[in-house]
Amino acid sequence: MSRASRARKVVTAAAFGGGGLGALSAAAVGIIYGESKLARRRIAPAETDPPRADGLWVATGADPRAAVLTLAMLGDSSAAGYGVHLDSETPGARLALGLSALAGRPIRLHNVARVGAQSSELVGQVERVLEHRPEVAVIMIGANDVTHRVRATESVRGLTAALLELRAADVHVVVGTCPDLGTVRPIAQPLRWLARRLSRTLAAAQAVAVVAAGGRAVSLGDILGPEFEASHEYFSEDRFHPSAIGYARAAEVLLPSAAAALGLTTTAEPPGPFTSSRARPVAQAAARAASRPGTEVAATTVDGAPIGRRGPWARLTRRRAPAVMPPTPGPDGHRPPDTMVGQAAGASPDQAATDLSE
Repeated sequence: MSRASRARKVVTAAAFGGGGLGALSAAAVGIIYGESKLARRRIAPAETDPPRADGLWVATGADPRAAVLTLAMLGDSSAAGYGVHLDSETPGARLALGLSALAGRPIRLHNVARVGAQSSELVGQVERVLEHRPEVAVIMIGANDVTHRVRATESVRGLTAALLELRAADVHVVVGTCPDLGTVRPIAQPLRWLARRLSRTLAAAQAVAVVAAGGRAVSLGDILGPEFEASHEYFSEDRFHPSAIGYARAAEVLLPSAAAALGLTTTAEPPGPFTSSRARPVAQAAARAASRPGTEVAATTVDGAPIGRRGPWARLTRRRAPAVMPPTPGPDGHRPPDTMVGQAAGASPDQAATDLSE
């Protein structure tokens, strides 16, 4: 069964109460759970909460007197920023500063993400942020669902419920889908490849659900994998959570989609030999994105129709990280000494986007 077929099956089962991927995949999840118990012995449990980054963020060059935009962060430890030491190193703060630079306005951040959270907790998190009336919400979720044997159908059901509440309140939504757990070193081979398979299947199913709800899904995939092979500095001391550098990479791929959701200016590169404007059935697009980090999946139309014979249409887009992102932390995990909180590198409000190559 292809990843696209598995993703369709998961989303359909989530909508109609089915069991999901069946006995074989359930057994695989059980194996991963057993291996994750061993991995946890090598991973120090969370002893402190991540830095609190809630509040007003104003990038250098933004007008502090302009109307404030509100950004909500929801999800698990990856959204909370567990593993870093400064509030400005959390992904929420980096996204807030990047959006502030692009919009030229202050960004108020409300982060309700919790270390260890699973998709079933998202509705409760949504209820906490809706009172602040955010314009855009960024969700990062999924890893704990995989390592705690949560069926993909249940994960997608929890995510979908949260998405529908946010969209009903006219909140734009960007979801960083489940990261590729095959890059996590404390999970030993040969079971690591199963973690990769399960996490990518969940990521694809999440993307299908996000597009159906009118949001934008961004693949985190193995975004830290190649860098981790070369340097362990992309992960924190526990070798499970990202370091400040790792969170900076994640924020870089999420920021352009959050900006696009808010209607901020983006510039698309003209089609070339490695780009395509092709629309695909959403499950096929989601499956393709799951193994290509930094890829956005969003709804589109073909000849004016949003749905084709094989379901809703979606388009894959690769967006460059805009130059307005705060400088990436140095190898020690901290900002360069001459970089002040609130500063943003670069002056251009534009960001380039290209369709994913064939």
